[in-house]
Amino acid sequence: MSNVIVVGCGRVGSQLANMLSDTGGNVCVIDMNADAFSNLGRSFNGSTIQGIGYDEETLIRAGIEDCDVLAAVTQSDNANLMCAEVATRLYDVPHAIARLYNPDHERAYMQLGLDYVCGTSLVAEDVFSKIVSGHGSHLDTFGEFEVMRFSLDLSCRENKRSIRVSEMERDHEVRIIAFERSDGSASSIPAPDSILYNGDLVLACVRHDLLPQFSRFIQD
Repeated sequence: MSNVIVVGCGRVGSQLANMLSDTGGNVCVIDMNADAFSNLGRSFNGSTIQGIGYDEETLIRAGIEDCDVLAAVTQSDNANLMCAEVATRLYDVPHAIARLYNPDHERAYMQLGLDYVCGTSLVAEDVFSKIVSGHGSHLDTFGEFEVMRFSLDLSCRENKRSIRVSEMERDHEVRIIAFERSDGSASSIPAPDSILYNGDLVLACVRHDLLPQFSRFIQD
């Protein structure tokens, strides 16, 4: 999450940019209207560029060539779609997320393989959760919970090799749904005394607000 571009600086874009900025990410915000940048407030420590979010010159100025994540959250589905397509197809950005207003367009987004968030009141939180959870780890959102698939990283623990399922669920308020050994030798629905090892593939349910602290267990 080191380099993030946010396209659109309305209520959602400015909120998302500030959330990312607060976590120490390098954030650049693009908007056609320079006055929109006032929504960011004084605490925002990223950069801003006036321009069109799918214009190549604007994107290059914003750092698209070294971008890890692009989030297109303007009020136009077409503009968000174009931003995501340009980012992934022309610049190989690993993770592009588009805000979706019209549910009739959902099928098209799915067919294109685009990651998206529907236009609810929690759009900024949903996009933030997708970004901090890591590329490819997010599967679905249920209310205030994220379902994620990821490789387990235990390097942050004193015992870096293993952890009991009951311990992880108790200490980190997460529910482990299933796991598979890193070598593919076995998969299982866990019992409380099941042991997870570093590198295991894990399917888990985590609350939105706990994702930033839980992300240390997710391998990049």
